[in-house]
Amino acid sequence: MTELIFAWGAALWLGILTSISPCPLATNIAAISYISKKIDRPSLVFWSGIFYTFGRTLTYTALGMLLVKSLLSIPELSFFLQTNMNKILGPILIIAGVFLLDLIHLNINGGGFGSSIKEKTQDWGIWGAGVLGILFALSFCPVSAALFFGSLIPLAIKFESGLAIPAFYGLGTAVPVVTFALLLGVGIHSVSKWFQKITKIEIWARRITGAIFILVGAYYILTHIFGFLS
Repeated sequence: MTELIFAWGAALWLGILTSISPCPLATNIAAISYISKKIDRPSLVFWSGIFYTFGRTLTYTALGMLLVKSLLSIPELSFFLQTNMNKILGPILIIAGVFLLDLIHLNINGGGFGSSIKEKTQDWGIWGAGVLGILFALSFCPVSAALFFGSLIPLAIKFESGLAIPAFYGLGTAVPVVTFALLLGVGIHSVSKWFQKITKIEIWARRITGAIFILVGAYYILTHIFGFLS
């Protein structure tokens, strides 16, 4: 049970790290811009944030369940994953860490996508916020793809948790938006300064997590593939 709770916490952190990474952060900024247009109606701002969070969480949960259930439903593949997951996890963590450290740089900007979708859902109210959450969750870029497919899904497979682990990840990805929705909802309008601080924190959070991923991946490779340290 302790390991599972740790896995939930890890999934939540991966979601938060995703949310403040440059490409997903651009879509979250677009979502906050969408929500803040109703700043004169605090309750609408609050519920827009909730619906956005629900949209993102629902999308990642559904996608996670589909992937995990599909992989585990094939007997031969399920047996292979269950018996070799620790061996597979090492290289996957190192690859994810390389992306987080930006050692492989792919310049893909999600800001334009976020702006165009935001404009199309401008008059949909809180339902539009939910749609934004779903669409933005599906707009993967290198870092978010590495975190979701390269780290979260293997974690969910390892614990055979296609529901809870992706759900915690989804909640984490919406933390900035729901936090700012709450702040705007209670009348705190000067939230841009906090957003600037988040962008400064993100690079160090990403580097530290990337370094940890590489170290843990190396440990898994040495222990479960080469038999050292065991």
